[in-house]
Amino acid sequence: MNLRPFVPSLGALCLALHAAAPGAPPFQLEDLRRIAGLSAPSIAPDGSRIAVVVSRPDWTKDTSDQEIALVDTRTGALRPLTYQRKGLASPRWSPRGRRLAFLALDPATHQEQLFVLPMDGGDARRVTDGKQGVEAFAWSPDGTRLAFYRKDDVDAKAIKAHQDALQVTDNNYMVRAAVPPSHLWVVPAAGGKAERLTEGTWSLRTDQDPAFPFTWTADGSRLVFTRFPDSYTGSAFRSELVSIGSDGKALQPQANAPGATTPRMSPDGATLAFLRPRGGDQNNGNAVYVQTSGGTPRDATRDLARNLDAYAWLPDSSGLLLLGADRDQARLWRQPLHGPAARLDLGEVSPRSFSVSRSGAVAFVGSTPDHPAELYVMDTLSSRPRQLTHLNDFVTGLRLGRSEEITWKGPDGFLEDGVLTRPVDAVPGRKYPMVLVIHGGPEWASLRTFNPLAQLLAAKGFLVFEPNYRGSTNLGDAYQHAIYRDTGEGPGRDVMAGVAAVKQLGIVDATRIGVSGWSYGGYMTSWLTGRYPGWRAAVEGAALNDWLLDYTIAYYQAGDLYFFGGSPYGKDTATARLWREQSPIALAGRSTTPTLILGDAGDPNVPIVNSYEMYHALKDHGVPVSFYVYPADTHFPGDIVHTTDVYRRWVDWMETHLK
Repeated sequence: MNLRPFVPSLGALCLALHAAAPGAPPFQLEDLRRIAGLSAPSIAPDGSRIAVVVSRPDWTKDTSDQEIALVDTRTGALRPLTYQRKGLASPRWSPRGRRLAFLALDPATHQEQLFVLPMDGGDARRVTDGKQGVEAFAWSPDGTRLAFYRKDDVDAKAIKAHQDALQVTDNNYMVRAAVPPSHLWVVPAAGGKAERLTEGTWSLRTDQDPAFPFTWTADGSRLVFTRFPDSYTGSAFRSELVSIGSDGKALQPQANAPGATTPRMSPDGATLAFLRPRGGDQNNGNAVYVQTSGGTPRDATRDLARNLDAYAWLPDSSGLLLLGADRDQARLWRQPLHGPAARLDLGEVSPRSFSVSRSGAVAFVGSTPDHPAELYVMDTLSSRPRQLTHLNDFVTGLRLGRSEEITWKGPDGFLEDGVLTRPVDAVPGRKYPMVLVIHGGPEWASLRTFNPLAQLLAAKGFLVFEPNYRGSTNLGDAYQHAIYRDTGEGPGRDVMAGVAAVKQLGIVDATRIGVSGWSYGGYMTSWLTGRYPGWRAAVEGAALNDWLLDYTIAYYQAGDLYFFGGSPYGKDTATARLWREQSPIALAGRSTTPTLILGDAGDPNVPIVNSYEMYHALKDHGVPVSFYVYPADTHFPGDIVHTTDVYRRWVDWMETHLK
């Protein structure tokens, strides 16, 4: 399911401790408009420059202004490479670093197309022009070709003639037209006719998942990619790795590893790596498997035994660079092909996405507890990170709540943790009202990174507690797997044990505690208010309230089967009973907590029907409840105006009921 949020030493990291002037303002709603976003860093082969997508909110137009910026890794000097382009994504250097390819919205075709920009001067050239937009691409090893995939064209004549009935398979209930499969093409990097390589009812992408990368073999003769049974996420767990010749011939299996994605060939061409849930069990975290030619895949990251979000090959093919959550931070590890991984020293910076150069330098976007995302570089794996950009330095002039990790012994013997943010200008010895902000997923984690919502609540005088319950990805596979057949009761006990641990610090006004969350955090909010008394306020956003409903109409559908080990409609009555007993809607009649419900009208992830159920259940039981829906087809409003409104209502509800 994907329902998208001890004290470490600073060491010698070149960062200043946050210390705004006493009279400085705290973080406020208006500051959300000032946060620049950075994504998709791509470091040049020689490590001298980094291309990165920069986004800045435009409040008046309710959009984001984008550019691809070029950052010098020695000086941090930044210059824009693009001007007034929309839909920018995925900057990628050619193998020799002389050109930069990227995706952008093309005004002529109104689709995301592939562009190539010469780095020695000249304008970007569009090299694709299909009726469907390019979703992902990769340079050939010699830099002469670009492989890409896009959706197949739809049958416009049939649609016009109303021959458009949609067959239901594993699609979500919001789908109004069949989603065509995505297939692989290749085009000359200098422009020219694109040649199709694959076809069929299977697909390289599903409708709700990200565009997974694919890889060329080192000699450029073949491409390895993920093949999904169809174009719907509901069947995505049956993916497989296959390869095809760069001439479109000889499609063949590549690895016996159901559920595999994200293949990458080693620079020396000897080893293929890919992501796969450890042991093929979807309740485990992602592991990185490696396979030599004709060999059996093996888990190179077995000793870490935790979920890994991303990886890349090291330039000498000796091992991998891994990204994952570890307790209160995101981390990078150097993983040799054989032996234990070594964690890199990043200080307080939590990386989010990264890129490795041929020279061995690493670029990444990262955040600290008191600073939003910036671009960093490590000259070698043993270097400390250097901050290159200062796009969000305005935050250094604001008073912030201090965040720290808190740990406790869980009810089933796990060592559990969470993030505690203290009120701005907290006074020692004083007790404060507390708001729980519970992360979604459940395969996710609350880390000590800059959290705008937590800072907005801290500015209003609240303690903010973000517990990591079983199912979270930061405490290892055993903890993540423990949510199996225990989706509500077990996580609920984890959260309540965390609340007790915070209370023991002597800083909580136990008569004024609120609970909140989005997605699975919304599920936990609904569960906790129905299961445990004493909450003074609740905010549940996009909450999964009914497992049977979710399995029936959400986009991941069959993915829910892994949580329970069987169907709610199967012959196993004990399993079917679990689906009902662990649905928060079954507890709605026990809740007395004033509740604010929020969601998006067209959410395919957690359909808004879940929220309508809870709204009427609470209302009919006389519970104070308010319900607002945003006119968006997403899981969380992606625009700055609606995002600000979500946070405003969230904070206001807590102020109204806890102050």
